[in-house]
Amino acid sequence: MRFDFSTPYASTRLPLFARNIVSTSHPLAAQAGLRMMLKGGNAVDAAIAAAAAMTIVEPVSNGLGSDAFCILWDGQKLHGLNASGPAPQAWTPDYFHHKYGIDVVNPPKRGWDSVTVPGAVSAWAAMSERFGKLPFADLMEPAIEIAERGYLIPVVVQQKWEAATPLLQSLPGFAESYLPWGRAPQVGELFQFKAAAKGLRAIAETKGRAFYEGEIAQALVRFSDQHGGAMTLKDLAEYRPEWVEPIAQNYRGYTLHEIPPNGQGIAALIALGILENFDLSSMKVDGIGSQHLQIEAMKLAFADVYRYVADPLHMEVTPAQMLDPTYLKSRAQLIDMKRAQDFKAGNPVKGGTIYLTAADENGMMVSFIQSNYMGFGSGVVEPHYGISLQNRGFGFSTDLQGLNPANLVAPGKRPFQTIIPAFLTQNGQPVMSYGVMGGNMQPQGHMQTLVRMLDYGQNPQAACDAPRWRYNTGMSINAEANMDAHTVQGLNDLGHELEVINDSYQDFGAGQFIWRMGDPKVQGYVAASDPRRDGQAVGF
Repeated sequence: MRFDFSTPYASTRLPLFARNIVSTSHPLAAQAGLRMMLKGGNAVDAAIAAAAAMTIVEPVSNGLGSDAFCILWDGQKLHGLNASGPAPQAWTPDYFHHKYGIDVVNPPKRGWDSVTVPGAVSAWAAMSERFGKLPFADLMEPAIEIAERGYLIPVVVQQKWEAATPLLQSLPGFAESYLPWGRAPQVGELFQFKAAAKGLRAIAETKGRAFYEGEIAQALVRFSDQHGGAMTLKDLAEYRPEWVEPIAQNYRGYTLHEIPPNGQGIAALIALGILENFDLSSMKVDGIGSQHLQIEAMKLAFADVYRYVADPLHMEVTPAQMLDPTYLKSRAQLIDMKRAQDFKAGNPVKGGTIYLTAADENGMMVSFIQSNYMGFGSGVVEPHYGISLQNRGFGFSTDLQGLNPANLVAPGKRPFQTIIPAFLTQNGQPVMSYGVMGGNMQPQGHMQTLVRMLDYGQNPQAACDAPRWRYNTGMSINAEANMDAHTVQGLNDLGHELEVINDSYQDFGAGQFIWRMGDPKVQGYVAASDPRRDGQAVGF
């Protein structure tokens, strides 16, 4: 691929070229990963160190109680890791109907009854054991240091911290952990999280076992019992992350890989499979036609994803059926270039997150994502070890008559997940490790940025900087304020109900990209980091 390295969009970032790179949404985490490479570690070591640091420096998006997914190229082969946790054994529809009323259709959005078994720490341990070079304890050192000594609060993180405070300040452990002065920290104010440093030390010393079997597990269960939760020691001790085979979709001579369900990565693959039936490159990159096609393809993808995707053991169709080329061609034929539509699910049966990426000069590339889901997740923070817990349980249904019965809550079942890492190959060889975080924006960001690179030759930083849209439901679309006004009007004229939004962090995600330029020992990589967050790409 020959990129255009011009800068067509206003941005605070330029592409970074290096042989060893870490790209994250916070500079201290990127540097934590780089420290591991300088110490003799590989890209996996760097990714784990960066991920641990991110739990401290961007707590609005993730914590020690997050879930995680990873796709990595080990130098020879692609591997996928699903470290999303299941429901506690006590969770059934009756459990929630008894506590919250017969009419509730989901578990609560916040509190202990939104918390499934956290998987991120298990992901770090599994990745380190299988692919890492450095001792696991070394990988926790930067995060422990940052938590102990503190760091100065950056701009974007502070804005989200302050916005979340009124909603979460009364939840167990939140104020004690995240409101040290009775309020959210201000920009440039020093924040220390000594409880999390204690938690990280226990994780470091036991290679993560303390979280699932030892002192942290016991503290989590005590805290759950005190505040009406259902988590047990057995729920934690029996959890294991799962190595999985990524699913894939060919597009313009390349192949995009995603983690299979229970995640929503298949939405990006469906949308690209639909777009493969159109000549996007003949249309203006930021023009009405190109954007309309992409929006409609994404709407078709989500119609099927929200109907069918769940824990794969419970799905009524397979990913292969959802990605069948003949089926996707039939879905593409539903698109009308002259009007927007509100699509429904087809029949494919025949007869809220941090993202980071790292790559090293030996060719290892890591695409990693971890998340507490919505801002600060459940809002629950175990105070002695600083464990901020996700709220992935909200992704379940408790409605026996719901749209997707396969996603009905059940003991030991994994909920529908939004977080998705992505990886691009060509002819079986690695090309790009990338991701775009942010709820249901993630597959939309995967598709939009990849189309810009593969159909229009925009370099990764330009594709990252470009204005984005976000499909919500029905005909509702949000667009960034810097989208071309003529295109905005044209999309509205086609029937899209498009609203221009100024808050890019909230609605349009943020990405990190590493593209392999050739032999990593010679040409190295080019990396991009999204200006919508506080981060950067760093390398040597």
